[in-house]
Amino acid sequence: MPEETLFESEQLMGRDAVADYLRTLADSLEAGSDVTLRAGEQSVTMSPPGEVEFEVKAEREGPTDGNGELSIEVELEWPENATQGGSLSIE
Repeated sequence: MPEETLFESEQLMGRDAVADYLRTLADSLEAGSDVTLRAGEQSVTMSPPGEVEFEVKAEREGPTDGNGELSIEVELEWPENATQGGSLSIE
């Protein structure tokens, strides 16, 4: 299935700033609001439905016998034509 990137931003941030960003995202989800992602001149607004597929993944990339790179990936996914309904729950 082809994939189109609508928005992408990668930057070095302190842990507090990342937590604030995630908290703002969480507040928008909890309120049922649209989510706007913005960096410089680029932005996208999305309307997640009440139920989304929630994925959390921890990964390590690099050689098995040396230093690699660790990551935590968080993904919310839903059908493009999804209707509102249900509730999002993260425990």
